[in-house]
Amino acid sequence: MGRISKRNLRAGRGIVDIWKREVGVLPPRAFAHRVAASKGLVLRLGIHRKLDKHRSCVNTVSFNVNGDTLVSGSDDKMVKLWNWNTGVVRLSFDSGHTNNVFQARIMPYTDDATIVTCAADGEVRYAQIREGGKVDTTLLAVHEGRAHKLAIEPGSPHIFYSSAEDGLVQHFDLRTQSATQLFSCHSFGIKSSYMPIVHLNTIAIDQRHPNFFVIGGSDEYARLYDIRKCKQGGSANHDIPVDCFCPSPLIGDKYVGITGVSFSDQSELLVSYNDENIYLFPRGPGLGPNPVPPSPKSSNVEAGNSLDTGTSTPAAMDADENPGPQVYVGHRNAETVKGVGFFGPSCEYVVSGSDCGNIFIWEKRGGELLRVMEADKRIVNCIEPHPHTTLLASSGIENDIKIWTPNATEPAPPVNLEELKLKRRRRGRLCRFALSEDMLRQVFVMRRQHGDDTMDTEMTYFLGLADDDSSSDDSGETSNNPGDCAVS
Repeated sequence: MGRISKRNLRAGRGIVDIWKREVGVLPPRAFAHRVAASKGLVLRLGIHRKLDKHRSCVNTVSFNVNGDTLVSGSDDKMVKLWNWNTGVVRLSFDSGHTNNVFQARIMPYTDDATIVTCAADGEVRYAQIREGGKVDTTLLAVHEGRAHKLAIEPGSPHIFYSSAEDGLVQHFDLRTQSATQLFSCHSFGIKSSYMPIVHLNTIAIDQRHPNFFVIGGSDEYARLYDIRKCKQGGSANHDIPVDCFCPSPLIGDKYVGITGVSFSDQSELLVSYNDENIYLFPRGPGLGPNPVPPSPKSSNVEAGNSLDTGTSTPAAMDADENPGPQVYVGHRNAETVKGVGFFGPSCEYVVSGSDCGNIFIWEKRGGELLRVMEADKRIVNCIEPHPHTTLLASSGIENDIKIWTPNATEPAPPVNLEELKLKRRRRGRLCRFALSEDMLRQVFVMRRQHGDDTMDTEMTYFLGLADDDSSSDDSGETSNNPGDCAVS
């Protein structure tokens, strides 16, 4: 007797679910959730529409609570509200920022009339939309470095947080239009001698436990804080996390940093590292509030086997209870500050952009790479899931936003990693000339002024004066070109 294929098995389950819905055994909402989480829909994602009214690269996209409006911000310093289904711009206004807009979010339960933004000028602003489409923008606070991310307290029309490259975390209350400096994030141990401040790239709030938020930046640790224990004043003495997370192989690595963090609806923590992989930490204790680098004998623990948890709690020391993070590999995160997130009604999938211009989608459980979708000619930075249905919005270096829906008649074939590597190698050869010679020479001069002579060979390569030996030949050897994705 022949074996039943997985596709036929899923189809059979789908028919049973439809029958259960019709007879009332399966509630409509539960049925909708099962359908939305279907791998078949993910495999049929394709471009539904392109939103192309910005004049420069789009750095942020997010949906309102209802999911019928998308807000975007760009290097053109404009903020736009879209009917994403029709492609019509409902409202467009000047953000008030003097530099690239890095994030724009609609505050919940404000009839989409309140939008908060942060930007490369370090400013945190909020815009109030009046009757007739008039917009008033107000400056709330200024960081001393670029402000990349905001985090809104779940269900609150008033409270949100900001983090920036100055290491400062601030708390905002729109009822008083006030900003409270919570603390400045400082490095641990020996790093504090040469990098006292952690330059923050990202912040996220646990949706199930909104008193907890996590930050990440220019070192290897994702720090978890409890707002109830944060004192006001921005002092270094108040920078005391309740827990920290880092994969064992990355502890002590001075070259890695965090570009994106996200919580699942089960309080799992997702962390994306630059020039590294994405890691999912299960709910539970981590390294503790004061992580200590492990000894050389213990630093060779393989990723995904066990999380080195220091001496925080007995439970943290139990490898069976805390087996370590799930790893997601294949994308490339080196050129820009990229976000990372979950997709699906119960966070069944992990999504990320990549330097190779693709969207990567993995199954959360097991880490299988399901989709690699071409979404930008250069880099994909932002991927935002719709709050209620199987739909994605993405943006990157191009001037448009792409809306993805399950519109393909046939599912995508399995990801061919060898074909993907070949495409990225070809792309990498072309991308050598993406930067002008003047810009590259400026970088070269700056590096030489700091005593770094290793740029000589690199500069001649990027200026096209050297043979293309670093790319792979026809034998299929892996290229070291930054344009290649780290697939294997």
